[in-house]
Amino acid sequence: MRTVSIIGVGRMGGALALALSAKGYTIENLVSRDLQKAARIADLIGTRPNVLDAGDYAHITSEIILITTQDTEIAAVAHELSTGRSGDPVVFHTSGSLSSAVLDALKTAGRRTGSLHPLISISDPELGAERFIGGYFCVEGMPGAVEVAREIVADLGGKAFTIESRFKALYHAAALITAGHVTALMDVAFETMSKCGLTAEEAREVLMPLIRSTVGNLEVQPPERALTGTFARADGETFERHLGSLKENMTGDIVEIYLQLALRSLHLAERNGVEMGQVERLREKVLMAKSGIR
Repeated sequence: MRTVSIIGVGRMGGALALALSAKGYTIENLVSRDLQKAARIADLIGTRPNVLDAGDYAHITSEIILITTQDTEIAAVAHELSTGRSGDPVVFHTSGSLSSAVLDALKTAGRRTGSLHPLISISDPELGAERFIGGYFCVEGMPGAVEVAREIVADLGGKAFTIESRFKALYHAAALITAGHVTALMDVAFETMSKCGLTAEEAREVLMPLIRSTVGNLEVQPPERALTGTFARADGETFERHLGSLKENMTGDIVEIYLQLALRSLHLAERNGVEMGQVERLREKVLMAKSGIR
């Protein structure tokens, strides 16, 4: 099985080290500024890899090198790896927003380069190692690198897809909306529910089944069909009750979030065939409310 070195041992790097090791890859080196964190990951791998300080690339001879650092560091790492090295490693970075072009220093040096981004939310290395199974990975880059990336994804139990390099930032924005922004939105929902007298823990507990049922609907229906509630039926009276209570109890930014999402929900209602006049009347009310909080 192939040998791997990982540069940057945070949540992503640690999760990939554990997951690839479990699939038979030999993790040779973990390179990190935080040697203690890297050592904790290394201790979980049977064939314990070397733990190297950041920038210590001289003896890396692995067949595959994964750069899992912060985006701002990838180009510098690529430049250092491109000079004075033997062997023919395939080098990937795991940034969601950067294309493989950030590795051009390595490409110029004759290395095969690409990007391999798991479309998965990883908040912890050990939990993340299990979440690659069934997940989608966006891969792009040189043909030889993409071929290797697809093999890695298959070994991890994932599914690979490819986009044009020029759309990488747009792809990542969609991913952020799906994960990061949804998390932020749910924080707003939890805070709003807690104003009703529930503790923060109770608010999360009572809303989680609703979240899961919504995700379940989206798995089998397009968004316009999965939409439920006030805006799915263009219910102006309920909207006005919501708005009055939100203004009375919540901050202006939460009211604005509610109103902005209301407009998108009305767009979905329109796509689902709700009577146009009813949608337009409610849209006008929402726009008036938005203008009133600016």
